Amino acid sequence: MNPKTEIPKVSNGVRELRAATGLTQEDLAGKVGVSRVTINCLERGVYLPSIELALKLAKFFKRPVESIFVLEEPR
Repeated sequence: MNPKTEIPKVSNGVRELRAATGLTQEDLAGKVGVSRVTINCLERGVYLPSIELALKLAKFFKRPVESIFVLEEPR
């Protein structure tokens, strides 16, 4: 695959942060204004958040966005 057309992979630590705070997916979803399904898909890596959602999660967890979401370089 041509590196210019390769879609970058973004990993995230949402599941770990949520679990560390003792929240359910439903709880976290309510706090950031999305559905539980959105949180579930985000945690499984099948959904990339909007910038707005990434910023809301960073603010909620009191972490920089780049400590929650990491752009993985293609090998």
